Amino acid sequence: MRLTSSLLILGLLTGSAARAQSRPDSTAHGVTDVGLARGTTTRAGRVPEGRRKAVFSEAWRFNAGSDAVFGAHAMVASDAPLASAAGVEILKKGGNAVDAAVAVGFALAVAYPEAGNLGGGGYMVIHMADGRSGALDYREIAPLAATRDMYLDSTGTLTKNSVVGPLASGVPGAVAGLTAALKKYGTMSLAQVMAPAIRYAEQGVVVDSAFASSVRGSRPLIAQFAGASLFLPNGAPPAVGSTITQPQLARTLRAIAARGRDAFYTGPIAEAWTSELRKAGGIITMADLAGYQPVWRAPVRSTYRGYTLLTMPPSSSGGVTITETLNILEGYRSLPPFGSTRWAHLLGSAYQRAFIDRNEKLADPAFVPVPIAQLTDKRYAAKLRATIGTTRATPTTTLGGAPREGMQTTHYSVVDRRGNAVATTTTLNNLYGSGVYLSSAGFFLNDEMDDFAAQPGKPNMFGLVQGEANAIQPGKRMLSAMSPTVVLDRRGKLLLVAGSRGGPRIITSTSQVILNVLDYRMTLADAMAAPRLHHQALPDSLTIERDGVTPAVADSLRAMGYGVASGRGIGLVNAVMRVKGGYEGMSDPRSSGQPIGY
Repeated sequence: MRLTSSLLILGLLTGSAARAQSRPDSTAHGVTDVGLARGTTTRAGRVPEGRRKAVFSEAWRFNAGSDAVFGAHAMVASDAPLASAAGVEILKKGGNAVDAAVAVGFALAVAYPEAGNLGGGGYMVIHMADGRSGALDYREIAPLAATRDMYLDSTGTLTKNSVVGPLASGVPGAVAGLTAALKKYGTMSLAQVMAPAIRYAEQGVVVDSAFASSVRGSRPLIAQFAGASLFLPNGAPPAVGSTITQPQLARTLRAIAARGRDAFYTGPIAEAWTSELRKAGGIITMADLAGYQPVWRAPVRSTYRGYTLLTMPPSSSGGVTITETLNILEGYRSLPPFGSTRWAHLLGSAYQRAFIDRNEKLADPAFVPVPIAQLTDKRYAAKLRATIGTTRATPTTTLGGAPREGMQTTHYSVVDRRGNAVATTTTLNNLYGSGVYLSSAGFFLNDEMDDFAAQPGKPNMFGLVQGEANAIQPGKRMLSAMSPTVVLDRRGKLLLVAGSRGGPRIITSTSQVILNVLDYRMTLADAMAAPRLHHQALPDSLTIERDGVTPAVADSLRAMGYGVASGRGIGLVNAVMRVKGGYEGMSDPRSSGQPIGY
């Protein structure tokens, strides 16, 4: 740990390929501070043709008419400016959107360790300008030694071993997934796209207030394991303005760049980190790593009011649940005025019904027959829509149950000058995953085993019920809410690339940004800033962001029978939208993310 020079700060933040095209930024920023968005900002208050001026509750914390970032050629929106800069660096060197997405993924592992990772997994939806599309499932899987009741004690009580510690981790899929995407759709070598991440790990990244705050908030978890020596020197987060270098992670990244996925799943590095984990009590073995494979799947392809959505199929629940929700809403000629009582009632009721199906019927399709055709069928949605009353909420107890999932993930959206698009959501599950840091290889391991149903059919420690379909089985992928999505316009041309973080709120936040753009004709900036709501069936309550609706609307919803809860934030979205002359990028105003375009 050492103080960095201003030259190094500037170089790490921008590189030769990511300099601002707006006014100069005289302040050095770190890995996550918002700072100035790179690119040209759109003019505040201007409503482009085809868009409408948004109107929010007077008490709402974000103003309508805010700026987005414009890029005439390409755009990357992620939760970490350094990662966005890595993607733009690759795009400016001639790489396509997939090359850039892989670069962003590896850069996040260095610059955004709370969620970016080598020790986790994720999903990627790809749509190429020539019409090809793919959905890559690189979700973690349960180790071969996993058992159905492994997180219950002798009395049958659920323990915390699925959340914290060496037993909490599924077999990581991130490296296999990123390298598979590059091999199929990329144009550059692995060494080329990984160069920014390696540079960040070796030369260091500046610690800013957001990075320090993240570490501080997770100090009790990090302090239990080997990552404390790097992230909590002297028992506290590294000082703002210092530089954090990660030599072991750099060594691992260099090996992957040279040997591909095999460097992570076989050989000395794999033997070192699995041995370290085993000594700590973990159960992931070399056999688990050798057997891991990402899976290419067909995207869930659906339509909504003439637009086309390409979304993620199971083992993610995101695409099916978003499709089911939108199919229910499509049956209404138009949606009610934004922020009204009926708006909250219809959206909440649609989510409530879709989440019940998510909990009961979705799982890893290699282990459970998943009725995707039924759940995405518009006639089935019509039957669900018929159960939504006009003036009363429907108690979830008359309908079904709901899931639980970790809250911390990260999403990034990439579009290149040719119109190729990538939506990627990746995660360790909770912030810094299980807390287990493998010092031999330089990364945190996930706690994705907590996304299984440790006690199918019974309330867990949070009082939520999960279905038998998502019970623990060796080699099985745990259910996820991650929802990377690509939207095409009515002519089949790319319109929107979006996704979110936030556990089950990923589904509601991603789909509401889509609804705001398609139904309410908001600009991308307004669509992202607009208040959000969430209903996941159980707990049987409608959560609305604080001050997102007027007190009169909240009172009306309670009179209809809703338990109305107030939330600080529902999801953190990163999105890119095609506009006249190029692309707009927007990171959620609730976050410290930052888009970069050129």
